[in-house]
Amino acid sequence: MRASSLRVVRTPDELRAACDGARARGERVGFVPTMGALHEGHLALVHEASRRSGFVVASIFVNPTQFGPTEDFARYPRDLGADCKKLEGSVDVVFAPEQGAMYPGGDETRVRVTETAAHLCGRFRPVHFEGVCTVVAKLFGLVGSCTAVFGRKDYQQLAVIRRLVRDLFLPVEVIGHPIVREPDGLALSSRHAYLSAEERARALCLARGLSAAVAAFEAGELDAAAVRARARAEVERGADRVDYVEVADADRVVPLEDGAKIEGRALVAIACHVGKTRLIDNVVLGEDPAPLGLIA
Repeated sequence: MRASSLRVVRTPDELRAACDGARARGERVGFVPTMGALHEGHLALVHEASRRSGFVVASIFVNPTQFGPTEDFARYPRDLGADCKKLEGSVDVVFAPEQGAMYPGGDETRVRVTETAAHLCGRFRPVHFEGVCTVVAKLFGLVGSCTAVFGRKDYQQLAVIRRLVRDLFLPVEVIGHPIVREPDGLALSSRHAYLSAEERARALCLARGLSAAVAAFEAGELDAAAVRARARAEVERGADRVDYVEVADADRVVPLEDGAKIEGRALVAIACHVGKTRLIDNVVLGEDPAPLGLIA
């Protein structure tokens, strides 16, 4: 258990100094970047970072560059005090910068990953991954050599960040942590705060769709289009709008074309809207269990 008096820093220089100091003491730095509104999924990432590192930093920053003009940046839930309370005893430093600290006046630089970011969410949120890559590159530049833990619910984001680290030779070990789910199978998300009780019930269509895909695959179905159709049928029963239901290469995050066969493992990824809230979820066939157990 770490000391309960965590330190909150606001400036890039303070964060860099704290991480440099930890490494000078011989400690490995663990890092969990978040946008706040923390839940048990985030805390699982923190615990994994703590298990692997002697000094743990969590960042809390709602990054404006990853939101499109019609998305939920203004209403994204923010409660730094409550978030810090949840992190007490688990992290050493919380980095909670103002927007101007991360994007000072005259800021011009953006970081872009191409092919890995082009499909799935990249088709529907054209500025999203550029914003993610830019802020994560800034954070990695400040934190320095570290073990960074990300959730696999944002599977494409995880793949994009791994590509970023490889291509830019960053001294960061990227760890993907399994999805944390509610008892009924719904993947934890800060955006659940937007859902009414009726919408929350309908949001289980994502877990049902993924479970249908796992059931088909484990029954011997290897046709990507057939697996995709099984998943989409379940999602359409609850969603107000479907952005995509895709079966994709699990490493490159490129959708498999009609007629393609699943070889070994594949990603099934869903993005849909329930009410006004956009939700995502995924499983890797051949690797992950069905969120709801197998559907007959």
